[in-house]
Amino acid sequence: MWLKPEEVLLKNALKLWVQERSNDYFVLQRRRGYGEEGGGGLAGLLVGTLDAVLDSTSKVAPFRILHQTPDSQVYWSIACGSSREEITEHWEWLEHNVMKTLSVFDSNEDITSFVQGKIRGLIAEEGKDSFVKEDDPEKFREGLMKFEKCFGLPEQEKLITYYSCSYWKGRVPCQGWLYLSTNFLSFYSFLLGAEIKLIISWDEISKLEKTSNVILTESIHVCSRGEDHYFSMFLRISETFLLMEQLANYAVRRLFDKETFENDPVLHDPLQITKRGLESHAHSKQFSAFFRLPKEESLKEVHECFLWVPFSHFNTHGKMCISENYICFASQDGSLCSVIIPLREVTGVDKADPANRGVSISTKGKTAFRFTEVRDFELLVAKLRMKCNATASPQHIVATGSASDSPKDFGAGQLKMGQRDNSKTVSTEALMTVYHPQDVENLDSKMLKEKMKEQSWNILFAERGHGVSMFRTKKTRDLVVRGIPEALRGELWLLFSGAVNDMASNPGYYTELVEKSLGTCTLATDEIERDLRRSLPEHPAFQSDTGISALRRVLTAYAFRNPQIGYCQAMNILTSVLLLYAKEEEAFWLLVAVCERMLPDYFNRRIIGALVDQAVFEELIRVHLPQLTDHMSDMTFFSSVSLSWFLTLFISVLPIESAVNVVDCFFYDGIKAILQLGLAVLEYNMEKLLTCKDDAEAVTVLNRFFDSVTNKDSPLPPAVQQGSNLSDTKSDHPTVDITDLIRDSNERYGDICYEDVESLRCRNRLYVIQTLETTTKQNVLRVVSQEVKFSPSDLEELYELFKKEHFLSCYWCVNSPVLQHHDASLPYLDQYRIDCQQFRVLCHLLSPWSHCANRDSLALWTFRLMDENSNCLVNFKQFACVLDTMYNGSFTDKLKLLFKLHMPPAFTEVESLSPSRGNDLSREELIHFSQLSVSSVGDNLESDSLKSSPEKGKGKVDIQAYLKQWQDELLKKEENVKDLPRMNQSQFIQFSKTLYNLFHGDPEEELLYRAIAVVTSLLLKMEEVGRRLQSPMSPVRSPAAVIEMDAEVPRERQEKSSPEQTEGSRAQSLEGNHEWSFAFEQILASLLNEPAFVRFFEKPHDIKAKIESAKNLQLKARTRV
Repeated sequence: MWLKPEEVLLKNALKLWVQERSNDYFVLQRRRGYGEEGGGGLAGLLVGTLDAVLDSTSKVAPFRILHQTPDSQVYWSIACGSSREEITEHWEWLEHNVMKTLSVFDSNEDITSFVQGKIRGLIAEEGKDSFVKEDDPEKFREGLMKFEKCFGLPEQEKLITYYSCSYWKGRVPCQGWLYLSTNFLSFYSFLLGAEIKLIISWDEISKLEKTSNVILTESIHVCSRGEDHYFSMFLRISETFLLMEQLANYAVRRLFDKETFENDPVLHDPLQITKRGLESHAHSKQFSAFFRLPKEESLKEVHECFLWVPFSHFNTHGKMCISENYICFASQDGSLCSVIIPLREVTGVDKADPANRGVSISTKGKTAFRFTEVRDFELLVAKLRMKCNATASPQHIVATGSASDSPKDFGAGQLKMGQRDNSKTVSTEALMTVYHPQDVENLDSKMLKEKMKEQSWNILFAERGHGVSMFRTKKTRDLVVRGIPEALRGELWLLFSGAVNDMASNPGYYTELVEKSLGTCTLATDEIERDLRRSLPEHPAFQSDTGISALRRVLTAYAFRNPQIGYCQAMNILTSVLLLYAKEEEAFWLLVAVCERMLPDYFNRRIIGALVDQAVFEELIRVHLPQLTDHMSDMTFFSSVSLSWFLTLFISVLPIESAVNVVDCFFYDGIKAILQLGLAVLEYNMEKLLTCKDDAEAVTVLNRFFDSVTNKDSPLPPAVQQGSNLSDTKSDHPTVDITDLIRDSNERYGDICYEDVESLRCRNRLYVIQTLETTTKQNVLRVVSQEVKFSPSDLEELYELFKKEHFLSCYWCVNSPVLQHHDASLPYLDQYRIDCQQFRVLCHLLSPWSHCANRDSLALWTFRLMDENSNCLVNFKQFACVLDTMYNGSFTDKLKLLFKLHMPPAFTEVESLSPSRGNDLSREELIHFSQLSVSSVGDNLESDSLKSSPEKGKGKVDIQAYLKQWQDELLKKEENVKDLPRMNQSQFIQFSKTLYNLFHGDPEEELLYRAIAVVTSLLLKMEEVGRRLQSPMSPVRSPAAVIEMDAEVPRERQEKSSPEQTEGSRAQSLEGNHEWSFAFEQILASLLNEPAFVRFFEKPHDIKAKIESAKNLQLKARTRV
């Protein structure tokens, strides 16, 4: 165990201890007499006697480790052990994690201080784990208090866990604590008077990986906003890294990729996340993905055991995994044996061979699975019996029927049950059986080979079972690699993909979906109609109405089922191939399995899943084909070439008779099969690719290669085969058989395992999403930079603050309405928008007028002015433009902005419901006042919103509406001051109030107050003269005298009176006449005559200082709110 460092004088200790290992900084010692033959002589006997007479609390462990520094007589005890294995484990940890690090320090004092801090951190780490096991919350509460005190985050921020580690600042490590919470990665260290505090949002992390180098044996590398951070010396680095990876991916999915997040209800509430919850969710996700189970399944129990394999006559060691509706087994001894047993198939669970703790599970297929060496096997039998009784509900019994072993028969039975009177609507035959029936009497050589393949599979079924619960072994994969026979292809695709389970759980679902979806008209259905005849147009099945109608029904039904995906190009190509070999309902469930489980996020608007797998593919190329990466200057070539490989599973680049073999492997091995084949294709063409001078030449090489790929054993007619037509024209190019290519890819790259692929996917998802976000930012900045005078760096910082404020409103809300404002399908400018509350926070942080007493009202009016669509949201362009006017606008621009703020639609009477708050508005009041404009629009609201959002409404993009909107924006830029409406009396009073508040605290405050009085008096006189000229006989009471008296207020009185009092008296003088109004030109001309006004509004403001201050205060402002 690690010990709290204490001084030891080695001079006296040498009599009692024997040195076994040592280096420059550590010494491992054994207690004299321990483990020696004969007790170590007289000295050993004395030491042994001394240890024996001591009480249990004072006994000394037989091994210990001391810390030393060169040229020092003082040693520090840092660890002890009761066995050699225990102390050796501590010694090796020090050698691997600490030794190389110590060389970077300049002084012995720094080395000792660092080692002591590290050991104390390890002790606390071990203590934290013990309290978790003992359910003692005191230690965690202490860590939580430190976390809250050090970082000052909102109280809703949930601490998940914390670890002792070292943070590398330059080349020097700083020992401290790493805190992992729902939204932040935080680090705190305070040593020798130096404080280090680091707060990184999970959504800002673009790279998270485990690395190692000469100094850092093993560390965690975090890259955030271009800055690299390294953390090392963890007690359990793998556990820490896994948790960090889960939190980072959770935040990224929640904030950036809400399409997939909304389909994952397990972690929907950020306030309920726990370390245990994250771990169990990760295990469940891995479990359902590995066994191709429905996403709703969660892992409940795991038992190490042995499974009897009858056809091999041996027990294979592995793990039994149990969920709500399935019992699964996967071997761990290299035999590649796995079994999936749906509870709907189980007929009995019994104890078998109690001496070996056996469990026997019988299924409807008359197969019995015998598990042995199961811990608590009696309890497990009781649980499984209860589960089976609960599962054997009427619908499951009817659904599975008597032909449960044959997915084909099962599918047909289910269709008959679910179709009712719609047999004409849904096709019950695979298109291949209709258009290419096998001629049993006239068998050519290819058909004979096909029959031999079928016989091989039948032998496998006889040995290993047939149906969902069959044994899947290396022999199964070998047969898949050779190509599944045409007659069995649809059945086995359904089986290996897990779609058979979806179908069994949802009888009649597809037929009902077809009834509901047919006749609907959406953007997705329009796109489907456009692409129907582009799907395998050369195949006769899709030259007729039968195939086209089936394809239409499947795609439309899926778009209706999953409107977030709807329809994406490439889905038509994939579905058309599925329909060739599977019945229509089976093809639908295969499409569900591909889009929602096997290729997650592939078919959404941003094809994030495909981009992630392309990044994984690039990494694998770097590892396995380094000479190719050395030759290629730009790795994006592989991304552009391989996108269609991943989206269509090579169907779009290979002849159809070869592509189906790839689909066979995909349904058995998942994305791993596509990655392996991609590597094999590049390796096969390596020599030619290395001689290519540009990307175009390389693309030509690959296209010619794909054209030359054939399937010599394909039984399809020559008219249908695409490869046979091409081989005649390109006979000079050597042909490659698809079976050989797939076999080579398995032999060369078969060591790429599922776990490695998932780990690479996790790591690259962060990079891909942050790259997309960077693209969005660059496009927004390019557009906005043409409208404002801010420098590029300042504009980028403003964008980050704007985006950060958006996310800060999402961090601590379960169903934050702000989260819905982020829509990646909208144009770049509208992807991020903020509401009035968020705008107020930014206004207080960034506006040069934020010192104003009525700053909340000013922020509200500014927001209403920008909210032209009356949807209570503003985008970054609107925000940046109004801020640019405040900082970089001319005197006229700033005055025009203030003028507009006090005119409809921006201006509204504002009064806080709580007098104690003064001019400050509560969140509810702010939202209420910001929405007033919406209600005032009345009947025109719907038409306005449709006009402002051309992409919404009919579900189609209205080009005319976009052109009209663009034209309106151009007209606004040409706005003339003469077009501005006149300001009435009440608006002018508020305008004057705002000016008073703006001038408060200015060095020329008194001069500015007098100038307001002079300008106000002048304007009223001008208006009075104008009225008399229009109607000289009308008796008008002039307030000019009052204004003149107010303008000549003695200095002493003006100093004593507040601006509000001065302005209030003026307001009273104006109340007698309700017809005064002023044009903007009049106000502008009057104010230009006052130099103090001009100096105030033309005074430069430092936006950089405001930005830096805002970056430091933004989180604290959110805490206060």
